[in-house]
Amino acid sequence: MSRAVEPIRDPKKIAVIRSMLKIEGHPRDYLLFVLGINFALRISDLLALTVGDVIDEQYQVKPSFTIREKKTRKQRKTVINKPAREALEWFLNQTDYPERDTYLFKSLRSSKPVDSVQVWRLLKVWCKKAGVNEDCGTHTLRKTWGYHARKKGVPLELIQAKFGHSSPAITRRYIGITADEIAAVEDEVCL
Repeated sequence: MSRAVEPIRDPKKIAVIRSMLKIEGHPRDYLLFVLGINFALRISDLLALTVGDVIDEQYQVKPSFTIREKKTRKQRKTVINKPAREALEWFLNQTDYPERDTYLFKSLRSSKPVDSVQVWRLLKVWCKKAGVNEDCGTHTLRKTWGYHARKKGVPLELIQAKFGHSSPAITRRYIGITADEIAAVEDEVCL
């Protein structure tokens, strides 16, 4: 059985990875990280995005997009929030305006998208450089969104709906709510 990966809990480490990738990395990698932690898509759905999914005919960032999830076959609408919009605009300014049918996260060696194994390798390197000691993998991007949504007070039921989970217990386990966090809340809520 494989080990579970964790979200990136420390916002400062998220900022370190973003900065490092924007300054030292390939524009695709910066975009991959920013969209991964903001869209909360499964890696297979994230890697399947094309330029035309997120950019209109005038090469302006769309307000949202709809995809059919590979795992569930359900339609899913995703809003392009401010950090994602800024990353997309930056990416377009760094590249040669790729064709709309080009994969957003195109392999550097072919016209196909980068694969999930390569993303896993990249994430391991990025997290290690930023001092993230927890196990990281492709689900780390999605889990990071869920963890921080919960920390900002988003109800667990909304996070569950965003992820398409069948129960709140699955979502709690998925985003890494720990026993220590639950104990801390028990001390805070005294009626």
